[in-house]
Amino acid sequence: MGRWCRARSLLSLHSTLTSLPFQFSHPHPRFSSQLLHPPPPPFQNVGFIGLGNMGFRMANNLIKAGYKIAVHDINSNALKAFSDMGIVTKETPFEIGEVSDVVITMLPSSSHVTDVYTGPNGLLQSGNVLRPWLMIDSSTIDPQTSRKLSFTISECMLKEKKGHQETPVMLDAPVSGGVLAAEAGTLTFMVGGPEEAYLAAKPLFHSMGKNTVYCGGAGNGSAAKICNNLAMAISMLGVSEALSLGQSLGIDASTLTKVFNSSSARCWSSDTYNPVPGVMEGVPSSRNYDGGFATKLMAKDLNLAATSAKEVGHNSPFTYQAQQIYTDLCQDGHETKDFSCVFRHYYSGKDET
Repeated sequence: MGRWCRARSLLSLHSTLTSLPFQFSHPHPRFSSQLLHPPPPPFQNVGFIGLGNMGFRMANNLIKAGYKIAVHDINSNALKAFSDMGIVTKETPFEIGEVSDVVITMLPSSSHVTDVYTGPNGLLQSGNVLRPWLMIDSSTIDPQTSRKLSFTISECMLKEKKGHQETPVMLDAPVSGGVLAAEAGTLTFMVGGPEEAYLAAKPLFHSMGKNTVYCGGAGNGSAAKICNNLAMAISMLGVSEALSLGQSLGIDASTLTKVFNSSSARCWSSDTYNPVPGVMEGVPSSRNYDGGFATKLMAKDLNLAATSAKEVGHNSPFTYQAQQIYTDLCQDGHETKDFSCVFRHYYSGKDET
């Protein structure tokens, strides 16, 4: 009966979001010329925790969309940047929860997420009674942590009922697209959790991104992100190895890339994010592998994939090989370079094309 009531309530919220005639409301002055539509009541107050390279830009896009935002980060400079824009800042995650209908977290690791939720001054500091009806975690973490937190949240109660809904819900919603997509508001969200909550939260996702994919129950969004990045890493290794071998056999990398991109080897690592300097403009390999997706972040995601594979007893030899290669790159001092630097620093040591 409780599950049915929650589903009915969330569907009611979704219906409200899709039928409400939005009207202009008072924005933050800095963003008044860029506002889309003001949010409906269930999302009026949004808390955002984690203002790094991704979170800073995602929060900015929520502000542009007209949401009333309160933010928290351990970096005082990031807080000052928002405070200077007239945005409410808070000293702790708990304080964010006290003023928010929805809380979004964008944090570096599973341990950071767990601490923000259950640690001292965390969102659950007051016990099992919460104000936010929806928690969204967009961090890239292991599915097991996502599922544990989702269960913990489901055991809490709301301070104020939302229709028939008496308990808060959680979505794991990691993103793909990187800093440029976060800036442009074109991220892809991979979402796990109750489908009714996903449908209700779509306006939030579309304020920060272009695509949303519902992946199933709790933890499935996190699982999708780990698998996506695993495939991306292995693809980059395969393209780098093949291009390096081609050079050793006397084939120019630009020529071999043309072969790949008009043949069955074509993939994102060859036609959009080529790892060989001089082959493509506007990618990290064209600027000494600066910017892009840091090698240390790829190593972290591969660690998550390897751990998850072990926990479920899955045979994943490429996962462990990729994990070792990117770990070695970090230990060799390349952790801040884009992950496509594997071509130069692992395979070839050559820059010519």
